[in-house]
Amino acid sequence: MEGSGAQDAPLVSCPVCLCELPATHINAHLDGCLQEQENAALRALGGRQQQQRGGGGAEGGQGPRWPPRPGPPASPESQAAALRGETLAQKLEGKPLADKLRPDALGDYVGQDQVLGEQTLLRSLLEAHEIPSLILWGPPGCGKTTLAHIIASNSKKNGTRFVTLSATSAKTNDVRDVIKQAENEKRLFKRKTILFIDEIHRFNKSQQDTFLPHVECGTVTLIGATTENPSFQVNSALLSRCRVIVLEKLSVEAMEVILKRAIKSLGIRMLGQDKQHTGSANGSNSKSSEPPVYIEEKAVSTLAFLCDGDARTALNGLQLAVQARLTAGQTSHQASTQGCSVDGVFITEDHVKEGLQRSHILYDRAGEEHYNCISALHKSMRGSDENASLYWLARMLEGGEDPLYVARRLVRFASEDIGMADPLALTQAVAAYQGCHFIGMPECEVILAQCVVYFARAPKSIEVYSAYSNVKACLRNHQGPLPPVPLHLRNAPTRLMKDLGYGKGYKYNPMYKEPVEQEYLPKELKGMDFFKGNKM
Repeated sequence: MEGSGAQDAPLVSCPVCLCELPATHINAHLDGCLQEQENAALRALGGRQQQQRGGGGAEGGQGPRWPPRPGPPASPESQAAALRGETLAQKLEGKPLADKLRPDALGDYVGQDQVLGEQTLLRSLLEAHEIPSLILWGPPGCGKTTLAHIIASNSKKNGTRFVTLSATSAKTNDVRDVIKQAENEKRLFKRKTILFIDEIHRFNKSQQDTFLPHVECGTVTLIGATTENPSFQVNSALLSRCRVIVLEKLSVEAMEVILKRAIKSLGIRMLGQDKQHTGSANGSNSKSSEPPVYIEEKAVSTLAFLCDGDARTALNGLQLAVQARLTAGQTSHQASTQGCSVDGVFITEDHVKEGLQRSHILYDRAGEEHYNCISALHKSMRGSDENASLYWLARMLEGGEDPLYVARRLVRFASEDIGMADPLALTQAVAAYQGCHFIGMPECEVILAQCVVYFARAPKSIEVYSAYSNVKACLRNHQGPLPPVPLHLRNAPTRLMKDLGYGKGYKYNPMYKEPVEQEYLPKELKGMDFFKGNKM
């Protein structure tokens, strides 16, 4: 009977090994699981200690504590210290520099002072370890993942589980497994779970609905990161349960701080405007067999400008420039731009530009920036600002926008905003579309530029646009069935239709020299002037 009772007990999942077993057996099973984990950790640690000390046992005969206490978060200084003793080439191997130097403490987070500065609500909540459900919205490289990384470090230190999934690879079953384990953690150990979903906009609406009840009841605290406007890409029900944090592009000043921190951690020396060597002399430069590496201060400033607020692009560009110079093995015996002699590898502004190939232009053909830029172009032409019009056109074309899309919008603009003030504008727009279709990019960019300038300088009139809008409003607001077409305006191709009165009394205008008095609107709309919006 005892065995059958155990079989009838509800099944629960072990939070350690995830196997399912009756709830009455969970305590004994957990003791065995934890003991097995501890023994495995002791064996692994003992093996490493023997290798380090030539086979000696643990100091004082004491094993490690289980579970191990998490250490303090790694500061930029400790990250730099961890990199000491390695050559510069070794420091640049493996993971990208942007990931290696990701800060673990909120005090080391650079930028976004409008939402994370001193005395802000979000910073107060994070410092108090009261993490609400968040949607982090911002452009690439602005610090969304880094902020989640800092929250993960703090949450692990306080015993909160932190689980990371990427919507580009995770499936609905993966989310359900995480939520099921979070339910077990909450029920058995009163332990909270924070679930970070990167690129959450990649989940469709039904997948996003999976989070709703669990965020509502507090089973998981959801943190989603997205580069798309959450108003369009995230379910409104899920959006109402989360606080949206808008992160802006990083400023040039913030980018310089991040780059200089990376340069210091790598042990690269910076040549300032005062023609003196500045920066750290440790790291790779401590190796006498490795030549020192220098970088111009102007190169750092240029990189901060060209990355367009994207810290990941800036750090990866710096890494690429340094690796390229180290691989080339070239040394500069004379820094002519600085007027001082330096022996070693010298990184200039040109090397940084070569690594990036071109300035980093933020533009997403299918996202929020696509609609922002076309709106800015439309409004600049409407405001007759030819310089701004050319700027927004270039932003779109240089960012990879389809020129035919821009041309189609210009055709619309020709009638919507210029209209009868310059009827030739529509001809210009159609010709521009055909020209773009014939020759494509990049040759067609000047065709679009000519059309944009023409439209910016052209007189504007919304007379036709407003009149047609009034007609549509009249049709929508009409009560009852729409009035029939007057008989005298109907064609009468058959004898029956003529007998029914079709076309009767119609006056053929070209036959009259004087104006013809004839009504063309239904009698219910007699005297209606759509251009003025009222009856005469």
